Formats: sequence, C-alpha cells, structure tokens
Amino acid sequence: MRLRNVRNKESIMAVSNIIVWNPKDKIGHWQEEFQNENPIHVEVGMGKGAFLKGMAEKYPDINFIGIEKYDSVVARAVEHIGDIPNIRIIRMNALEIDEVFDHEVERLYLNFSDPWPKKRWAKRRLTSPIFLEKYDYIFRGQKEIVQKTDNPILFTYSLESLSQYGYKLYNISLDLHKDEELSKDNVETEFEHRFANLGNPIYTVTARKE
Repeated sequence: MRLRNVRNKESIMAVSNIIVWNPKDKIGHWQEEFQNENPIHVEVGMGKGAFLKGMAEKYPDINFIGIEKYDSVVARAVEHIGDIPNIRIIRMNALEIDEVFDHEVERLYLNFSDPWPKKRWAKRRLTSPIFLEKYDYIFRGQKEIVQKTDNPILFTYSLESLSQYGYKLYNISLDLHKDEELSKDNVETEFEHRFANLGNPIYTVTARKE
C-alpha cells in the first residue's frame, strides 16, 4: 500500500477524542476508558476505519479498538470516523499488542493484513506463531480471531498456523461475497470493497480456541 502524506495530520490527530495516546497505561483498565463493561473487539491494521466505523454503528453495545502504526492512516481514519463513542484508536506497532491488553479482548479482527509473501518474512505475518503467542495474553476467556484477506497464500498459511496452534476453524469461505449465509452480516473494509469490485474472491475464517 502506497502511503500518502496527510497535510496537518498532527493537528487532525491532536483534536480527536478517540485516539488513546498512552495505551500502555490503559492495560487492565480498558473498560474504564469506555466507562462501561461492554465486550471489547480489536482490529489490527484498521486502515482508514471503514470497517471499524461500520461495526461500531451496527453494534453499539460492543467497544471497538483499532490499531494502526502510520500517522497518515490514523489521521484519515479520524476524519472518517468522527467521534463515535464506542471506538478508540491506538497508533502503535502490532508487536506491542500484549503490552496494551491484559486478558480484556473478546475478538480480534485481522482484515487484509500485509501478506509478507517471501518465506523469510513469514514470522511477520499476523497469524504467525510469534503473534499467536502474543494474542494469548490479550484474550478474555475464549480466544476468537476473524480473518479476511484477498491473498490465497496468506490464507492457506493462516489456516495451517492457526490449526497447529490449537485453534478450531469455523466459517471458512473461499469467496465470502458469494456466500449467502456469511455475507449477510458482513461489514466491508475499504480494501475489501475495492477488491470485490474487481471480482477478486475474499477469503475468510473464524478461529476459536478455549
């Protein structure tokens, strides 16, 4: 993805009420941040926030947190989302996720993550054992990961990695938008909308582990 610099991104971010600037200070206290005891769902790599906004509007009784490491992308997301009360945004690297949540998250979304296609880069994939181990520390009770991607190599890798790590796989689809059952409640990301319009199949899986 080619990142375009956003003019005045610092000022856009500075006035936002949904950015959490000190996320490591919130560990163990995220429900206090939202001032309620609603479930917390996290999207890693939220892009411009289309999925996050759509989900938060559709499910107002769930708290959503988006993670993104690039300032320009965060600024665009802030402009798109506005001040929806059940959304927070964290600007950080996903490698730090276990330093921000302590058994507080009920579901994790991995939407159109970087596939890191070369074999030597496999450990950087968000479904690699390195990341799956980190996720062990963030989940509260049953662990649940929902992945969507247009990359068949990443998808195959994820199915194998998740299964080998002890996750059970559900709702597997090799073409989400042609699956009447799974697509009826689907909320699109901006990448998903673009790829689907090009006729590319969207792969999805829900993985759960006790």
